[in-house]
Amino acid sequence: MWITHLKLLASVVFWGGTWISGRHLAQGMGPFSAAFARFALASAFLLFLTRRLSGGITLPKRRDWPGLFFLGLTGVFGYNAFFFAGLQTVPASRAALIVAAIPTVVSLYSGLALRERFGRARIAGIVLSFGGVGVVLTGGDPAEFLRLGTGPGDLLILGCVACWSAYTLAGRSVMARVSPLHAVTWSCLLGGALLLPPALVGGLLTDLARAGLADWLHLGFLGIMATGYGFFWYYEGIQALGASRAGIYINLVPVVAVLLGIIILDEPLGWPLAVGGLMVLFGVRLTQRPASRA
Repeated sequence: MWITHLKLLASVVFWGGTWISGRHLAQGMGPFSAAFARFALASAFLLFLTRRLSGGITLPKRRDWPGLFFLGLTGVFGYNAFFFAGLQTVPASRAALIVAAIPTVVSLYSGLALRERFGRARIAGIVLSFGGVGVVLTGGDPAEFLRLGTGPGDLLILGCVACWSAYTLAGRSVMARVSPLHAVTWSCLLGGALLLPPALVGGLLTDLARAGLADWLHLGFLGIMATGYGFFWYYEGIQALGASRAGIYINLVPVVAVLLGIIILDEPLGWPLAVGGLMVLFGVRLTQRPASRA
């Protein structure tokens, strides 16, 4: 059992590291070039893994194609286009804390649209989490924020929140019929195909030709470790421990991202980032409490 927990912890470290690698690649490659290269590697690895574990690769049923296409459109194409474009200007730690509010967005939508119960703890968590995002975005100075407005990089990172929230909500129904490994593999393939045309227009061949060793190491980390092993080990953890216990590890991703941003990228940790980040994380934890405990 300890191996399962170790794999979950490794997945968290990998996902926290995506913000560091993404920040590096965003400085030297176009967003679509970086995104396509990442998922070309990820798709090749996931196809190998699927064939090895399942004994072959089977086409999805006709009824599952629309759902898988939507997962590729939101979780791969949309999220990564916003991810790499936003990291061109937004520090990795700041971006990670904004995206940490995704479970709160999902919880709010589930309550309003899917009629899930709102307990007092859940309402408090939503308010606290969104308040924390506000502190991060405003830098603790609402007046200055109202005067200058939100920067384009922050808006792009908020696009990540919208895309991954949609991916999460759609994944519930898709993965009720398709295994998680197959769903991730086919969504990567479809999303990667969607990324190819804008990547070619944006200079994919030129970006790949001038990529250095560090760029390829970061792409390999994103494609194989963070996407391939990260998702596979996480779903192994869900099967072994259950979604609730395995899901607790997700809360550590922004913490890892902030620590790596400070250590590797020498990013500053001001009080707005620290306070806002704690508000987001604690708010997310409250929204994940069962309604009966509220």
